[in-house]
Amino acid sequence: MNTQMFPDLVINGETIPQTAVAAELQNHTASKDNFADALRNAANALVIRTLLLQEARRKGIETVPHEVSPNRFETEDEAKIRALLEAEIEITRPSEEDIRTEWQKDPERFRSMPLWEVSHILCKCDPNDAVERELALRRANDILSDLRKDGKTFEKIARAQSDCGSRSAGGSLGQLRPGDTVPEFEAALRQLSEGEIALEPVLSRYGYHIIRMDALAEGHPLPFETVKPKISEAMEKAQWARKAKAFVDGLIASSSITGADLGRGTNNTKPN
Repeated sequence: MNTQMFPDLVINGETIPQTAVAAELQNHTASKDNFADALRNAANALVIRTLLLQEARRKGIETVPHEVSPNRFETEDEAKIRALLEAEIEITRPSEEDIRTEWQKDPERFRSMPLWEVSHILCKCDPNDAVERELALRRANDILSDLRKDGKTFEKIARAQSDCGSRSAGGSLGQLRPGDTVPEFEAALRQLSEGEIALEPVLSRYGYHIIRMDALAEGHPLPFETVKPKISEAMEKAQWARKAKAFVDGLIASSSITGADLGRGTNNTKPN
């Protein structure tokens, strides 16, 4: 392995094997143009992880791995880092006054989700097949041309020509909320007014959609009492992130580190 590309990484006298740097590199996007950045990020991630584990050992922290998802548990190292941060970081619950101040900065941020009642006609194709895609687009544009002449024929055309199972309902997809459909479809919905048909066919992984907004219920600003728990949670998460960064920054500042660039240069030593 090229030792210049993978310099020795030493944290408080503990040498990190170059194989560990190479393994961590797999978690960071690397290309010909940004390999150095990916390598730097991998080394920095290992430094922070090592510092946290060293501190956990110094404090004698022992814990049991938690189940983080069905049948998936933390590693012992992950558990120790979690337990260390839980012990070191104390979160102060924001007061109602603080929460209200945050809400009053921009109440429009906290809105109910819109509700869309939608119909569509699908001209199915494989978007990666140029021939299929072109044929489906021609067909979709022909249908759009017919609809511009007489929009009342939408249900009739959907029943006769749509490639979606909703054809039996005249193309109706019922009520949709954000996240219920593919991103391209949702982006088009956000541009439509009630009763409007999209000006152009919309391509998704399913093919070309001709979309009509049948009814629209816009989201509305939510009252403070409704959003208070959500704002409080967001403020606590932000507070935790700030305190975790400060804790890690303190470990870095008091440590001897070589082979990593954490903002103090690549050859870092603990101050006297």
